Amino acid sequence: MIQLSDIELLRGGKTLLKNANATLFAQHKVGLVGANGCGKSSLFALLKSQLHADAGDFQIPKDWSIASVKQETPALSISALEYVLQGHEQYYKLRDALRVAEAKGDGESQAKIHQQLELVGGYGIEAKAGELLHGLGFSNEQLDFAVSEFSGGWRMRLNLAQALIRDADLLLLDEPTNHLDLDAVYWLERFLKAYQGTLVLISHDREFLDAVIDQIWHIDQQCINVYKGHYSQFERQKAERMAQQQAMYEKQQETIAHLEKFITRFKAKASKAKQAQSRVKALERMEKLAPAHADSPFSFEFENPENIPNPLMTLDQAQAGYGDITILHQIKLNLVPGSRIALLGRNGAGKSTLIKLLAGDIKPQAGEVFQHQGLKVGYFAQHQLESLDLNASAVTHLQRLDPQATEQSLRDFLGGFAFHGDKALEPVAPFSGGEKARLVLAMLVYQQPNLLLLDEPTNHLDLEMRHALVMALQGFEGAMVTVSHDRHMLKNTADEYYLVDNGTVSAFGYDLDEYYQWLLNANKEAKQKPGVEEKAHSSVNRKEQKRLEAEFRKSVQPLKKSIEKLEKSLDKLTSALSEVEVQLGDNSLYEAENKAKLTELLAQQAKLTPELNDTEEALLLALEELEEKESQFAENGTVC
Repeated sequence: MIQLSDIELLRGGKTLLKNANATLFAQHKVGLVGANGCGKSSLFALLKSQLHADAGDFQIPKDWSIASVKQETPALSISALEYVLQGHEQYYKLRDALRVAEAKGDGESQAKIHQQLELVGGYGIEAKAGELLHGLGFSNEQLDFAVSEFSGGWRMRLNLAQALIRDADLLLLDEPTNHLDLDAVYWLERFLKAYQGTLVLISHDREFLDAVIDQIWHIDQQCINVYKGHYSQFERQKAERMAQQQAMYEKQQETIAHLEKFITRFKAKASKAKQAQSRVKALERMEKLAPAHADSPFSFEFENPENIPNPLMTLDQAQAGYGDITILHQIKLNLVPGSRIALLGRNGAGKSTLIKLLAGDIKPQAGEVFQHQGLKVGYFAQHQLESLDLNASAVTHLQRLDPQATEQSLRDFLGGFAFHGDKALEPVAPFSGGEKARLVLAMLVYQQPNLLLLDEPTNHLDLEMRHALVMALQGFEGAMVTVSHDRHMLKNTADEYYLVDNGTVSAFGYDLDEYYQWLLNANKEAKQKPGVEEKAHSSVNRKEQKRLEAEFRKSVQPLKKSIEKLEKSLDKLTSALSEVEVQLGDNSLYEAENKAKLTELLAQQAKLTPELNDTEEALLLALEELEEKESQFAENGTVC
């Protein structure tokens, strides 16, 4: 168990935590959230004993092993597999000791080392390292590549695999999905759900948090507020707490105003002096409450484009690749106003290649790409962060786009992206990755595009900025093509999905969850490629397979209908609860004359919240049951 009692943390003269308390029990999985700069990374450093508390008591079991992801990876000449194995220090030392003993012919030492290797599970470590690397997107050939051959993003994946190789008592992960594609995110999610140790996770991916964690620690106003449940439940609980806090704050302000009015009126009168003095003391004793406040410092939207041609862009039998290498063949795509497409596909399938073709970064190798008159592309990709002028300010970057704009108007615009005051005038060089990403997005929004091409736009963005981006994209009137591992963003901004696989681009449907099942089946097929004998009998078995598939579809039809009913019910409950919570956010509701309305709304909230939770739980169970049935059928070809 980890215990934090009245902890105070100071960094650079700034108080991050003050009188903070929290308890973390073994095998619990905690999501650590809060605004940038609130102290999440400092709390990680405390847990790793890299930082000591300035006050209070911090206790962690002395025998606990702790694993975390390195932030730097030197350009080593050792293989990727060897690098990951180094993360399991016990195994690595024993393996080296065994080699020395074998070289010396020391049979007794060899026997002892073999016993120790068995105790630490050493005979399965290399297989586990291979599984970790495959799960994170590395091919068999890449296992033998030198670490120095990989780019920065892939080296971060190596660091993540190195942290996961041993079963540590405490695993600390800071934004582990930042450099992953959607397939690797799915894999990591499954891995962490099965993880037996204690986990503390910093993540800005709410779907990932919902799937993995069972508790939230929210750092706010120098305190750690503990919430049970996943992130979505935390958001609802926080909204309720904020509404209650605001009501209590306003009530206290009324009390303070009343006391101050009495004191001011009667403190000079001898007959009332004693009562006035008692109210002064009451005012001094009163613990001052803070007003509730919204976390998000971001507020922006996409202005309506000046011109939206229809269609915006058309691809006809286009072919894309690099040099003599073709990645995608015969691409047919018609982008019209309102198109909201998300690209799915395994790592290296060609999603970013298609985005680059649409952006004009690469030319078609064959076929046609028609860019219609009036097209204005807004393109976001990670390499654009590196192309910012490090010596120029955020304001200067916008002035280069619009020399006629006044500095004040540009500063007002940048304020929506949390570049306030002097921050808008400072050079970009010391900006964090998140700040640079926000500036690139600000530049994109400012140009009023009618076609958005977004390649992993949420990397480096915190939860509040991601939410602001999603809200802005929902109001965008042009066309949009997105590649992202952030499922919350995809589900809330994309209307249709296209699958990039085996050199083709094809419509996939409207449900992101179906991609997860497709991925499982594709991975199984890759592991179970049919042999010569199976191919010979394939025509005989085809009719039987079709019969089994029809029988399976019939068997799961009642379950699918139940899921559809639960989804509709969940949508209605979510909408109803959202409407109630919007009304509860109206400050005038807490005035005396609106007491009856407030009571009614609180009663509705109390009724809807458990109904929503129960429906959500029932839906999850039904989806898991369907997934299990589909998985069993895909694996065994039997109706369960």
